Amino acid sequence: MTTVAASTRKESPLTRILTLELARVTERAAVAAARLRGRGDEFAADQAAVDAMRKELNALPIDGTVVIGEGERDEAPMLFIGEKVGASGGPALDIALDPLEGTTIAAKNLPNSIAVIALAEKGSLLAAPDVYMDKVAIGPGFDPGLVTLDMPPAERLKALAKARGVSVSQITACVLDRPRHAKMIDEIREAGAAISLIGDGDVAGVIHVTDPETSGIDIYMGIGGAPEGVLAAAALRCIGGQMQGRLVIHSDTQRERAIKMGVSDLDRIYEATELAGGDVLFSATGVTDGNLLSGVRFSHRAVSTHTLVMRSSSGTVRWIRAEHQDLQKFVDAIDNDP
Repeated sequence: MTTVAASTRKESPLTRILTLELARVTERAAVAAARLRGRGDEFAADQAAVDAMRKELNALPIDGTVVIGEGERDEAPMLFIGEKVGASGGPALDIALDPLEGTTIAAKNLPNSIAVIALAEKGSLLAAPDVYMDKVAIGPGFDPGLVTLDMPPAERLKALAKARGVSVSQITACVLDRPRHAKMIDEIREAGAAISLIGDGDVAGVIHVTDPETSGIDIYMGIGGAPEGVLAAAALRCIGGQMQGRLVIHSDTQRERAIKMGVSDLDRIYEATELAGGDVLFSATGVTDGNLLSGVRFSHRAVSTHTLVMRSSSGTVRWIRAEHQDLQKFVDAIDNDP
């Protein structure tokens, strides 16, 4: 048996223990937001999730830097881009996060709002500017380059259907319900595929393709947020899915913003490994009920959460249904966040 000396083996700074601790981060953010779901106050729900996530991140044994966060420091007093989080002395990591993905969804108590975060080795996550990104994503098990951004929608659907050995009529595409997608929606329907329109939350939309049998979603396509694209790519990296993304720039201000953040080639098509490289940890907890994750449940004795945790280096996918006993103590811990 051949052995590799510890001194020559490239060890990932991410550990199994950290994988499980990450679930706690999204669980707490989801619970904090869920206490305000359906109340019509997007800001309050988002702020509650941010506060809870920041508190849990600062308890982790990491030296983390937020590269995808709530925005610039002047716009986001907590979890802003460039903010340092974590306990001292831990490994240096990049962090992409959205404490409440789908704020409008949560405020209206509609499906598929989640708390989501990804960790990766320093320098591994693209510092995507806050602009749009055109995306196409499918799950694992297909030849590389099966679907691309340069293909028309109908051609993507035909290629995917052929690879699955089914007709296009058995394919369902997930698309954000926006006027900018009207032409693409018509083309998808003309090709014979079904469409699952979502009002918000395109990270959750992309994650749906990781488990088509459960979610009913085979492919995601359309224009959404670029920061959300990095989070979605992190999830796909963990299960071997495919994704391409290309920035959509509408103004000189956006162009300058992208260049300032280190993106020089604005026409580049990014693969999932370029958006989120190296060893990646990913965690998402349901805030409201969705296709893949159940929302937070409150009862007289416990808080129940449903979380998806994944790691790219091992390909491990964990579904965690947790009951947090002593509801009052759990909620008080969030309310008393200093």
